[in-house]
Amino acid sequence: MSENRRTELAEFLKAHRSRLQPSDVGLPADVIPGRRRTPGLRREEVAELAGVSLSWYTWLEQGRKIAASPQVVDALARALHLDATQHRQLRRLAGFADPVVRYRTGDEISRLQRLVDTMSPTPAVVHDARLDFVAWNTAFSRIRTDPAALPPDRRNLLWWMYTDHRNRAMMRRWEPAARAILSQFRVLLGNSPGDPRLTQVVAELSTASAEFRTWWSEYPVQDFQPTTIGIDHPEAGPIDLELFQFRLVENPELLLVVQLPATDADRERINTYLNG
Repeated sequence: MSENRRTELAEFLKAHRSRLQPSDVGLPADVIPGRRRTPGLRREEVAELAGVSLSWYTWLEQGRKIAASPQVVDALARALHLDATQHRQLRRLAGFADPVVRYRTGDEISRLQRLVDTMSPTPAVVHDARLDFVAWNTAFSRIRTDPAALPPDRRNLLWWMYTDHRNRAMMRRWEPAARAILSQFRVLLGNSPGDPRLTQVVAELSTASAEFRTWWSEYPVQDFQPTTIGIDHPEAGPIDLELFQFRLVENPELLLVVQLPATDADRERINTYLNG
């Protein structure tokens, strides 16, 4: 971590410590009101709440060159009552990936559903940090797959790509697409090691798919690369789809994937099929 980053991290911690009072974090008020010389919480109070030593936390606020694990940084976020945006900033300053922010409400999912519905006839889908399906539109369900028809524990992009024979038969170049998704999944697992859902998908796919088992052992790592995929839909006909990926600012774990018809002819084929 650079000196500038350590300084910024120290200033962040001091600022957020100073805005809290003991009552905000469940600590008893001072015996003699008005005697607290430190604005906000004391360093020793934050250290105790986070389960770290006072010396270590003091060095961190002083911008010294010390190591901090993601678990300790997350403990500091809880101790300082940081919201999701502040938590992300703390992890970034400490040099770690953003924390996983679970979508929590039906309202949020409804909002995502309205978003993908307006994109029709362009197939669109939203995945979470495990590449599980969260929301999708009618175009996606009819042109690619209907996640609602999959068993709940199989509503996952990687699982569908490697085990759905219909999808494999439709894709003109299945292997490059399957390898690319596996590489993205490797990155996700590296960002959340030990995540039970991610490890479950890997374990079950290693048994279900020989290709997955072989390619996974090669440890491929790659971020999304813009590409166009071709499918031969049994009813709509040949369709080329240009892939786009977007992350939501308010919840970066959610990934919007838009599969844009590559030509006017592709769009017309989808329209005709959907409205036929």
